[in-house]
Amino acid sequence: MGKTLWHQTLPMAVGVMALLGFNLIDSIFIARLGTQPLAAQSFTFPVATVIIGVQVGFGIAIAALISRALGADEPARARRLGSLVLLGGSAAMLLLLLVLWLLEPIIFRLLGANEATMVLIHQYWGPWLLASWIGALLYLGYSLFRAHGETRLPGRMMVLTSLINLVLDPVLIFGVGPFKGWGLAGAAWATLIAFVIGLLVLAQSLSRRDWLSASGLRQEAGASLARFMSIALPAMASQLLPAVSALAATGIVARLGEAAVAAWGLAARLETFVILVVLGLTMSLPPWLGRSFGAGRWQEIRALMNLAARVVLVWQLVLGIVLSAAAMPLAGLLAGNEEVRGMLAMLLHFMLPSYAFLGICMLVVSACNALGWPRRAVTVSFMRLFVCYLPCLSLGAWLGGLMGLGIGAAIGNVLAGVLAWWNYRRILGDKGRESSDMISGQQHERLS
Repeated sequence: MGKTLWHQTLPMAVGVMALLGFNLIDSIFIARLGTQPLAAQSFTFPVATVIIGVQVGFGIAIAALISRALGADEPARARRLGSLVLLGGSAAMLLLLLVLWLLEPIIFRLLGANEATMVLIHQYWGPWLLASWIGALLYLGYSLFRAHGETRLPGRMMVLTSLINLVLDPVLIFGVGPFKGWGLAGAAWATLIAFVIGLLVLAQSLSRRDWLSASGLRQEAGASLARFMSIALPAMASQLLPAVSALAATGIVARLGEAAVAAWGLAARLETFVILVVLGLTMSLPPWLGRSFGAGRWQEIRALMNLAARVVLVWQLVLGIVLSAAAMPLAGLLAGNEEVRGMLAMLLHFMLPSYAFLGICMLVVSACNALGWPRRAVTVSFMRLFVCYLPCLSLGAWLGGLMGLGIGAAIGNVLAGVLAWWNYRRILGDKGRESSDMISGQQHERLS
């Protein structure tokens, strides 16, 4: 089991590392433009969390429904579901991004951006939203591959698009030869070009697999829409809660100054990079859990979750302690401004070890969605952010400024991880037996 989990998680972890490298690489280059462009990009981070939350909700529903259909030996239904979620998800993401484009001035004034920063954000906003839509299409395609147990191609595609972005970033931001570059907007255009190339390659790979169907879609939509939305909407809610939290956290940090916003934005991007193994597990584990759920193998589910939790705790604690000890040189690599560099190092020193407990919480949310407990996933996410994280963050900033902010974030993560695992262990017995009885009944009906 451990070997299989490793082989499925490693490609996704490498791919996630490359994909998250987009934002981190962009931030490193943009930091060379100055504090104000970096702050402008940092103001878009909470909005990016909203976009990612919606697309991840669709991805969770794709993985859950298709993996369950495959586990129940219904390949034709899995093909119909694949076509429906790709078409519906693409349209829904386009609508969301059009709304965000129209709400640009309202969003960033509420976040506390000044007029000079608003000008920079406006240059970045249009191409960045377009790149986000193409990136969402890519993510939906990756989710379809993961639902079928194929993680290598998505991992390789994430690496490919990240490398293209790395090459294009300095050219489009700073320019080369007579081309002067587009500054902050160049980072968005580099990401857009990389995603378009990745989407073309993914579409070609998908055309060679019998995973989609053009027939029976209307009937399947009528039969499966309610079930899909019962998974997707709570999953989106649990993923959108971090976006609401990120908006509130940015408002708290903005009161500490523009340099603090820039440092917080870099810390947020590094956070997602540091927990890449956790993110890889949240992508590779749900399809396996979904297939086990479809077949009624609850002992396997318990063993998988215990194994994944041990991996997350040990890996993230060791990595967090090592990186925390090297916080100052690490901040020097990321930030060009001395003030931002010092603030970033202080945040990293306290926050990095706490990501082990954040990882446990993310694992529980992912498992709850895969096992058909979406409301529990929303509850765990809500408690993590609004009972543990934001109160500790706000209290820490009020009592101790930037240092208090870092300490509060760390305490919030620890409390969230402990509470999430306790909640998971409490509900697994009763819910597991209920779901197991339900699956057994369905299998008996099919045999009859």
